[in-house]
Amino acid sequence: MNRTRDFAALAGRILLAATFAISGYGKIHNFAGTAAFMASKGLPMTEVLLVLAILAELGGGLAVMIGWKTRLAALAIIVFTVVATAVFHNFWAVPPEQAMMQQIQFMKNLSIIGGLLLLVAFGPGRYAVDPVPLRPR
Repeated sequence: MNRTRDFAALAGRILLAATFAISGYGKIHNFAGTAAFMASKGLPMTEVLLVLAILAELGGGLAVMIGWKTRLAALAIIVFTVVATAVFHNFWAVPPEQAMMQQIQFMKNLSIIGGLLLLVAFGPGRYAVDPVPLRPR
């Protein structure tokens, strides 16, 4: 039973963080386009903010995946996700034809934040660079 939970924690960490790592990597390869998109949303100092976003997504995502400083990395991704959700998925401030899709993205991000909060609370599990064994029942 404990072995199943340990593997579930590992798989959950990888699946939860893969989206961020892939997205951060993509931002590196489309740096100018991503900075222009951020500027179109009214963000200042887009290059600086974009580097911070890449660090949070790629760095934090990889750290969560391997289980290194998992709680801290999850917190960094949470902060990033809260800000990105408020800025880019503000369904209450978009035209009606965009509202439903933005609300879906908003709610998806809330779910992801919930998963990250579980990592903050319980740690990465046994199979991690910095393991925190899950408590037996």
